[in-house]
Amino acid sequence: MVVTGASSGIGAATVRRFAELGWQTVAVARREERLRKLAEETGCLPVVCDVTDEQQVAAMAETVRQTGGATGLVNNAGGAIGLDLVEEASNDEWRQMFEVNVIGLRSVTAALLPVLREGAGRVGCASILNLTSTAGLGAYARGGGYNAAKFAAHAVTGALRLELAGEPIRVMELAPGLVQTEEFALNRMRGNADAAAGLRLYEDVQPLTAEDVAEVLVGAFERPPHVNQDLIVLRPVAQSSNFHVHKGPLETR
Repeated sequence: MVVTGASSGIGAATVRRFAELGWQTVAVARREERLRKLAEETGCLPVVCDVTDEQQVAAMAETVRQTGGATGLVNNAGGAIGLDLVEEASNDEWRQMFEVNVIGLRSVTAALLPVLREGAGRVGCASILNLTSTAGLGAYARGGGYNAAKFAAHAVTGALRLELAGEPIRVMELAPGLVQTEEFALNRMRGNADAAAGLRLYEDVQPLTAEDVAEVLVGAFERPPHVNQDLIVLRPVAQSSNFHVHKGPLETR
């Protein structure tokens, strides 16, 4: 199993969940020290790789092949930058979001498909799961760049499923809503901790945790190989849509 974006948040939680269930996992991310600590904790194979660098991705795929191959891929690497209006947004920041959320997903998938085919030949099936977002299913104001990137990742997932039709490789998608992780809001606010706290995203609401998402994600891989969960939408009960999050206690009327 290969998991990208594994150094924190949902990626790290996913590696931990796979380890709990006895899966051998390759953890892929840019930050070597975090990967090393995760490897010490879980026994995963850490591979330092920036998914936006095609040469690094090719080297990562070769490492996976040489260390036993893989029958699963979780394209988790991604993220949002900024909350700007479309007319005021930075093209450079939009490019960064497309590079990691879309181009990186494509590069990793293309590089690992031959490895996954080899794995499917050995055990009968292989699986790809792309972690997108409800931001890729419904647009919202001040999310244009992230919306566009995740809509694109959603479209790539659908196209890939059609292109692999007839092969024993299932293509799945998990689109979480409001998830509280240690870095998403911070990265969105360009590393400004005060600005991230000022968003008050998680105030008076019980959001999903990285562990909640990881449990559902790994569960999709645990299903029998003929079961393909095309699209899993996962939200906290308090979030009824991208546009409405109930603040305060949940009570019957």
